[in-house]
Amino acid sequence: MQECVVVTLFRVQDVGWTREVKLFGILSLACNEVTMVKQVCIIGAGPSGLASIKCCLDEGLEPTCFEMGDDIGGLWKYRDEVMEGQGNIYLSLVTNTSKEMMCFSDFPMPAHFPVFMRHTVLFQYFHLYANKFQLTKYIRLKTKVKSVTKQTDFPSSGQWNIMIVDENGKEEKLVFDAVMFCSGLQMNPHLPLKSFPGIEHFRGRYLHSHDYKKPQEFQGQRVLVIGASNSGVDVAVGVSDLASQVYLSTRSGVWIFDPLADNGHPLDMALLSRWFFKKLYWCSWEAKKAEQKLNKRFDHANFGLQCKYGCLSRQGTINNHLPYRIISGSVIVKSNVESFTETGALFEDGTSVENLDAVIFATGYSQNYPTVEADGSLSMDARDRRFIFKNVFLPELSKPTLALIGKVEPIGPTPPVSEIQARWACRVFKGLTSLPDQVCMMEEVKKNEISWEKLSQNGQRHPYEVSFIDYMDDVANQIGVKPNLLRLSLRDPALACSVFFGPCTPYQYRLQGPGRWEEAAQAIRTQWDRTLTPTRTRVLPHSETTTNRRATTDFFFKFAFLVLLAGLGVLYYL
Repeated sequence: MQECVVVTLFRVQDVGWTREVKLFGILSLACNEVTMVKQVCIIGAGPSGLASIKCCLDEGLEPTCFEMGDDIGGLWKYRDEVMEGQGNIYLSLVTNTSKEMMCFSDFPMPAHFPVFMRHTVLFQYFHLYANKFQLTKYIRLKTKVKSVTKQTDFPSSGQWNIMIVDENGKEEKLVFDAVMFCSGLQMNPHLPLKSFPGIEHFRGRYLHSHDYKKPQEFQGQRVLVIGASNSGVDVAVGVSDLASQVYLSTRSGVWIFDPLADNGHPLDMALLSRWFFKKLYWCSWEAKKAEQKLNKRFDHANFGLQCKYGCLSRQGTINNHLPYRIISGSVIVKSNVESFTETGALFEDGTSVENLDAVIFATGYSQNYPTVEADGSLSMDARDRRFIFKNVFLPELSKPTLALIGKVEPIGPTPPVSEIQARWACRVFKGLTSLPDQVCMMEEVKKNEISWEKLSQNGQRHPYEVSFIDYMDDVANQIGVKPNLLRLSLRDPALACSVFFGPCTPYQYRLQGPGRWEEAAQAIRTQWDRTLTPTRTRVLPHSETTTNRRATTDFFFKFAFLVLLAGLGVLYYL
């Protein structure tokens, strides 16, 4: 189907006391190929899958979600056993992003929920979300997608053959107009054994952090954890409670961030603001200032964690327990592993450790979709990220009816990113938003690849790592939901002040455009109330805290600054 923009031209002329309007011509400005989609297959009922179902319903599409597990929530559904092909979490997991930053844009988390949540609380939130919007009736549990292949008439129909297998092993072939992959990034553990000579002779146990569940299984043991990412440090800290000794191996060092910023506010709410990112862009010394502040809390060099990369050039590790574990001797930091012996490990700095009982590899995950086009015509592993347009669409497809949702590693929370990807994909499916042609998409992908290669030289680790605000704004621009600060400052300066200076919470992308939520502005105004509610459990004699007084003073300064910007903007347009 072709969508054309047609302009009808009229000539207006005065004839005596009357005015005649005559048809002058018809001008066709543009014709775009549009694929009208109705039935959508969604693979996975985790946060990305739930958001995708909701977005499909918002656009009048008919979603069917297939989930291989027995419940929604994806990896946030804790299980004692490890599920092959699914993300897994450990029993003690607590989120390192705050509830206001990681909620869905039109469904704030309850005020009484803690700011940083145990996995059980976050899992409860996903159930509240699914119940609120009645999503569960579109989900088929205990059903695995075996294969996804293009229909023979795909160039014209854009349709897909979906082969599913239920819990009884019965296969069924279905046809869908579009597919949304929502299976996340943590499905396939990356265990680079070839990079560690001698591991095949190691007599102890070795496993990936994906398979770690509880510290009790390592009680009294000597354990080596390889990798100082968020999961690696979490595992090292957790195991050190019961192990006789834990060693933490890091290849290049790591910056350790406390989850709390000044005044005890969540770190992500302090850093992920438009004002802060503007300062980073304008002030090259801001990164050095941040490093000094991190080292003021504890000197990373003295703790064996000094990183050869800047603290803002790569994703840091958020953990406030590791420094104490190091200084108390529960965790000993080591350099990169050079090789293994039958009973221990040799490190690149010439030191060694003997009598190891277990090795835990926190070495990330490989990214591939083996169910898609088994003939290899669609390759989507980490090496081929350069062929994915904005981490969502594949330019090589003649019809944009396949979207990757949640296949991204934001420096910040993931659920809002998945949600805005799903909002964009659904509008593309429905023909309300068009993609550039294949050449333009590939040109942008190549530019992004060059930028990523430069960043990787400065220590950026993950192939799918993106800046939270930049990426959210980029996708929001595609569907017209990025907040217009100038217009907002003229209509509601106080709200504009919160949007620019405050945390870039997901509600900002519901203020305008398609999918506008009437309560978005109120959600922004009350976001700090919900943040502080779970900590203000003791009634104080004074009703106003020092933090509130300081915030009020800061608000008037920021408000005046924003009004000045709005005035300059008006003068510019005049």
